[in-house]
Amino acid sequence: MSKQPGSSTAAEPDQPDTADPVDEAAPAAEAPRPARAPGAPVLALLAVGWLAAMLWSTREAISSAAAGLTAISLSAFALPGVISAALVAGAAVSLAVTGLLARRGTDRATLRFLVAVGTGLLVGLAAAVTINLTYADNATTNTIAGTSAAAAIIGGALAGARDAAPVGAVVTAALGTLLFVVAFSRARDPLFDLFGADGSQASLVSAAKWVSRTESLLAGLLAGLLAFGYLVWARRRAWRHDPATPALRWPAYLVAGAGPGLLLLLAEVIIRVGGRSLLDLAGALSEADAVAQTSLGTSRVDNGIWVLFVGALTALVAFGRTLGPAPRDDEPEPVED
Repeated sequence: MSKQPGSSTAAEPDQPDTADPVDEAAPAAEAPRPARAPGAPVLALLAVGWLAAMLWSTREAISSAAAGLTAISLSAFALPGVISAALVAGAAVSLAVTGLLARRGTDRATLRFLVAVGTGLLVGLAAAVTINLTYADNATTNTIAGTSAAAAIIGGALAGARDAAPVGAVVTAALGTLLFVVAFSRARDPLFDLFGADGSQASLVSAAKWVSRTESLLAGLLAGLLAFGYLVWARRRAWRHDPATPALRWPAYLVAGAGPGLLLLLAEVIIRVGGRSLLDLAGALSEADAVAQTSLGTSRVDNGIWVLFVGALTALVAFGRTLGPAPRDDEPEPVED
């Protein structure tokens, strides 16, 4: 009897079974989570402390000055430090709060971003209220308060990124860079003498340029090393808790090293947009003040660019030093007995 095409009989037990049953009740494989940001609460405390210190020092400088023109000039000089501190504080506190969400298993992308922005808003409101309550009531106070609040909100939004470890590295490196800049101010006078400042205008300008470049270079090196060290720490902690955590690729180290420079440039954009009225008031006081504000703005941009590129290169080189040699294709395979 002929067999019809497509028919099957029980006499063919060796027929391959191509349709394996699917167990619909079996749970799907969970994708590995990215490394978290270790030490986020400590970073938040340090960043808030730094913001409070900058607000206090700015208030003392403005209060000790004579009312009117001098207070306006000092407010313009102090604005970049306050804005940078508010930007980093918003990012650090938001990073700590979103870390709590991740531990509770509610780490959805939209919710994380909204919580990060909301936390930055709270930090900005707290800074603005503190400024309005403790500073003198004038137009410069409102400008500093509003610009600081905007900077904290933007910093909080940056902390809403999916990969928390690079954000933690950027915050750590940015805090280290800001602290270094303040500490470096004590070495400016000896460096001016070292670079040939003899009292003439030309020698002072040349020495100031070299001092600024030295500061930017050292700040970039420090930023890259801090970012790299933080990411190595985060990777080791993540692997101890979950060996399936994926390793960070080289772009994470590149972004983390460049992050402090990017924050400095972002702070400059916030200053020139939100603090434009204060900068214009300070520049209109005299021709010398106008030249000083222009020179300081250019110096801040140059410093941010130097920190960006030097920090990125330092972190990337440090990461490359940890990589082993690639296996050679022409190596003979071991012969089995």
